[in-house]
Amino acid sequence: MTYLKKYGLRILYTFLTIIILLTITTGLYYFNLINNNTYKILKIVIVIISILINSFILGKNTINKGYLEGIKFGLMIITIFFILTLVTSNSLKVSILLYYLILLITAIFGSMFGISKKKEN
Repeated sequence: MTYLKKYGLRILYTFLTIIILLTITTGLYYFNLINNNTYKILKIVIVIISILINSFILGKNTINKGYLEGIKFGLMIITIFFILTLVTSNSLKVSILLYYLILLITAIFGSMFGISKKKEN
């Protein structure tokens, strides 16, 4: 149960952070306070930073093998994104798969960095 609770809370926090920050960014874009290129970049950066921070916290709360925790967390996030992509757009492109690979690598590095910071303290 703690396994499900640990990952479930991190995934919930990740998606809540993404939804809140993307809503703010979309509002700024709607009122023409940021331009289209900035909006596209912010959409990607917000997701990557959210996954990085939450995988860092996940790695900090684990005992060892941060890369495995990052792989598990990244695959869970990618699975959810993959299902949402199939439901909404019905097409897979190479750029989307590359984006998922970047998210997985981000989760792995975040978790590895978190576990290394835990050992320093």
